[in-house]
Formats: sequence, C-alpha cells, structure tokens
Amino acid sequence: MEITIICSDPQHPVYTYLELWKNENSDGYHIELLTSIRDISKQGDILFLVSCSEIIPQCTRDFFRYNLVLHASDLPEGRGWSPHIWDIINGKNTLTLSLLSVVDRVDQGDIWQKKTIQLTGDELFNEINHRIFIAELELMTWACNNIDTSIAHPQKEAKQVNYNQKRTPEDSKLDADASIRSQFNLLRVCDPDRFPAYILINGKRYNIRLEKVDD
Repeated sequence: MEITIICSDPQHPVYTYLELWKNENSDGYHIELLTSIRDISKQGDILFLVSCSEIIPQCTRDFFRYNLVLHASDLPEGRGWSPHIWDIINGKNTLTLSLLSVVDRVDQGDIWQKKTIQLTGDELFNEINHRIFIAELELMTWACNNIDTSIAHPQKEAKQVNYNQKRTPEDSKLDADASIRSQFNLLRVCDPDRFPAYILINGKRYNIRLEKVDD
C-alpha cells in the first residue's frame, strides 16, 4: 500500500510522532512524509492530512484512492481550527477525534471512524498532545487495515454548527487581574515554545510556563 502523509510544519509537535509511525510501519507499507502537496510526485492509495494548512484541490485528490483528514472534534460539532484546544478551554474533558474524507467543503466529508479520549483535567500541553497524537496514529493504522472493507457515513444533520477560529499568539494572553484557577484551562493548553501563555503588566510582556511537579 502506498501511503502519503502531509504535515505542513516540520516543527509541529505531531511531526515526530508521524516520523515514528512511518518507521514502525515501513515494512508493511511504502510511506512518504511530506510538508506540502507540491511534493507529491506519484499516485498512491491513501493521503493522510495531519495538521495540514493547505487546501487540497480535486486534481491532487485524484492521485489517491482515499483522501483522509484527522480532525480533533466530534464532527459535525467543532469544525474549524484547533477544536480540542477550544474544547479544553471551555471545560471539556472528553475529546473525540474524527477520521473523515477530504472534500471541497472543509471538515464536511463523510466519517470513517471516531475515537474518544478521556482527560482528567490536570494534563498539561505536552500530555494532551501525546494523548491526541497517539489516537491519531491509531486512526491512521485503522484506516490502513480496514478502509477497503469499511463504509464511510455522512455527517449528521445539525441545525447549527460552531466553527472555531484559527488561534493566534494573542489567544494565549492571560488576564493579569484574574485568578490562576479561573484561567487554568487556558494555561495548560498553551504551547510553551510556539505560543506561550503571557501577561501584560505596565506595558511589559511576561511569558508564563506551567510545569507539573511530581509529588
């Protein structure tokens, strides 16, 4: 089976997981890990989009038998950007990942499989990432093993669906006058390296890094 994975940013924390998945499955599949659709040079069986910021046109999708995207929400709820981050900020501890087909309308393809993750509420950014990324790799493995004998299902009809906006560095800003407890969920989802939490006091910016200490 010919597998292509597109992850736009090699600095994204999921990239290392994708490299490991590629190495672990290289005996059974021929796998390419690319950062842009411009690098696709041949036809294949499955195209996986993982943290991919590009829109995939039909002419590219025609290269593959299946075009699949991993999305960290219980679609049709939570379309748009970084849905699991917004969910955690809003107090959710049960997260759902969806494996769906790529279509012209973003996040509206048929659903192949879903996977649920239960958090305890004390996980920090790296721990949340680990749980999400492992679940994504499991969905990829499921697709490779089962997609030819499985059926995708249209997303459920919904009267109103929320679309998450793209997160920016400003979304990591804390209220210097509010309690840490009231902002703990925001603190724990901030990427301490790429999008650190911060406060502004007297016109100065101060980055904040949250670290869990073992008992």
